[in-house]
Amino acid sequence: MSALRNYLDKIKPSFEEGGKLHALRSVFEGFETFMLVPNDTAKARGAQIHDAIDSKRIMSFVDIALIPCLLFGMYNVGYQHFLLGGTAPEFWSSLWFGFLALLPKIVVSYVVGLGIEFTVAQWKHEEIQEGYLVTGLIIPLIIPITTPLWMLALAVAFAVIFAKEIFGGTGMNIFNVALVARAFLFFSYPTKMTGDLNTWVKADSAFGFGGDFTGADALSGATPLGEAAANSDITYSFADSVIGLIPGSVGETSVIAIALGALLLLWTGVANWRTMLSVFVGGAVVAMIFNAAGLEGNAAANIPWYEHLTFGGFCFGAVFMATDPVTSARTSTGKYFYGFFIGAMAILIRVLNPGYPEGMMLAILLMNCFAPLIDWLVVNKNITRRAKRLSAK
Repeated sequence: MSALRNYLDKIKPSFEEGGKLHALRSVFEGFETFMLVPNDTAKARGAQIHDAIDSKRIMSFVDIALIPCLLFGMYNVGYQHFLLGGTAPEFWSSLWFGFLALLPKIVVSYVVGLGIEFTVAQWKHEEIQEGYLVTGLIIPLIIPITTPLWMLALAVAFAVIFAKEIFGGTGMNIFNVALVARAFLFFSYPTKMTGDLNTWVKADSAFGFGGDFTGADALSGATPLGEAAANSDITYSFADSVIGLIPGSVGETSVIAIALGALLLLWTGVANWRTMLSVFVGGAVVAMIFNAAGLEGNAAANIPWYEHLTFGGFCFGAVFMATDPVTSARTSTGKYFYGFFIGAMAILIRVLNPGYPEGMMLAILLMNCFAPLIDWLVVNKNITRRAKRLSAK
C-alpha cells in the first residue's frame, strides 16, 4: 500500500491545477479515493459528521455482498443452458458458460455508466461520484441473460442521465437508478424482457458449447411466476426457489445467495433491517389474504404466501434495492411503512396484473415517489406529539 501511495503522490501534481493533465483531475481523484482512503476532510461549513468509512467503502461492501448472487447467477445461466439443450450440466462448464455470457454485460454496464459519470464530472469540474459502483453490477443481475448488449447500453445511458445526473448526481436521485434501467427495457422492449424460452435461458450453441434446442419446450424455460401468469401448474417447488436452479434474471433466483449478501449488509450496518423486514411482512400479509380469498382461475393468487417471497425478484429487491439509502425512507418509523407497502404492492401487482407477473420493480419505483411524503408525515407527527407534550407541562 505504501508503494501505491508513493506512486500516486508522485504523479498527483500532473493532475492538479496547472499540471499538464489537469483536465483529467476528476478521473485521477476518482481512482485515488477508490483504491485508498483519502486524507482530505470535508470542506463545507457548518455541522459535519465524521466517520472512519466513506461512501466508496459503503459501495464496496454492497458489491462484495452481491458476489454470491453473481457467482451463483453465472452457474445457473450455464446450468439452464445445458439442461434445456439436453446435456447433463457439469459444474465448471456451467460456471464458465455463465461467466462468458455475463461478462460482456458487466463490461458494457460499467463502461457506459462510468463513462457518462466521468464526462459529467469533468464538465462540471467536480469529483467523480461513486454511486455507480453498485448500480453497474446490479443492472446485469436484474435483466434476462438474453438481453442484447446495445439494448443494455441504451438503458444504462437513459438511467444514468435521466434518473441520476439530471437530479444532481449520487445522493440526489429520486428513483433507484438500476430499476429505472430495467423499467426502460421493460416498457421499450417488452418482448425482450418477458416471455419464456427466448428470454430467460440462453438457448443457443454459444462460446463453443453445443446443445440441441430444436425440440426444447418453451414452457420448460419459463419462470415460476410466468407459469402462474399463464394459469399453468407451477413446475418448481419451494426448495427449487430457495436453491435457485430455476430460470429467471441472473442474480435473483437463489434465496440462499441473496441471504448471504443480506447477512453482510446487516452485519456491516450498510442496509437497514427495518426496511428489509417490513418488505417481507408486507408481502406475506397480502399473499395470505389472497390465499384466504381463494380466487378461482388466478394461479398467482393461490401461490402459498411463503413461495411468493422466494419466487421472482422479491428477495433480491427487498435486500439490495428497497434498502437503497438514497431513494428509501430516512426516518426509522418511515422505514417500516415504506418497506411494508413495497411488499404489499409487489404481491398486488403480481396477482392482479397478469401482464406483469413480477411486481417488485414497479412496487419499489412507486414507493420511491412516496418515500419523502412518508418521512414528512412521520416528522410532522413527532413535532405535533412533542408540542402537545410541552403544552401539557
